[in-house]
Amino acid sequence: LLAIGWFWFNGMSALEIARKAGKQACIKAEVQFLDDTVASTSLELVRNDDGRRVFRRAYRFEFSETGNSRIEGRIVMLGDQVKSVTLDPYQIMANGIETL
Repeated sequence: LLAIGWFWFNGMSALEIARKAGKQACIKAEVQFLDDTVASTSLELVRNDDGRRVFRRAYRFEFSETGNSRIEGRIVMLGDQVKSVTLDPYQIMANGIETL
């Protein structure tokens, strides 16, 4: 029962770290982080750079550059560390003119 409690708490903590990472990436890219949430897509047990076994978690989220579209972003975490945040390609609006 203790292990289940730890696993749940650890998962919720990682989810919050991923949500903050997605939100920060959207702020930096000047796009809108939609729904203020991320969704888990995979969970694996892997070895980190130090050789320790940690959970590799992948999350997805949606963002919009104009408010009229939903574009996907992804976050990969090893343990409690964010390893990558990626945003799918999107069009940038500059002074009302679409650019790529």
